[in-house]
Amino acid sequence: QVQLVESGGGLVQPGGSLRLSCAASGSIFRINAMGWYRQAPGKQRELVATITSGGITNYRDSVKGRFTISRDNAKNTVYLQMNSLKLEDTAVYYCNADLKVWGFPARGYWGQGTQVTVSS
Repeated sequence: QVQLVESGGGLVQPGGSLRLSCAASGSIFRINAMGWYRQAPGKQRELVATITSGGITNYRDSVKGRFTISRDNAKNTVYLQMNSLKLEDTAVYYCNADLKVWGFPARGYWGQGTQVTVSS
């Protein structure tokens, strides 16, 4: 059994900052890439940022220079530091991890989502 537990969402004014965390737990053999996705009301889920086990990062263009993804491999945790938040960043943010559980092939797992609301 694997769980991804997110935290850190909330309400923030435009220009503000939030830091999201996502901790993976369970019978984990190896975690490959981890990432953050978001889904705004009436829109499809979209990739925000990913990070490989070696620390290589990738961002969607609209968050480059504002968001920073990082991970602590010892804690099986991925973070998303969000600065200079804009109204259009409002969404439910989901953590994703491509990981291998003992005895099973690697596949993607999702967290439950955390709401980020940017509003004045």
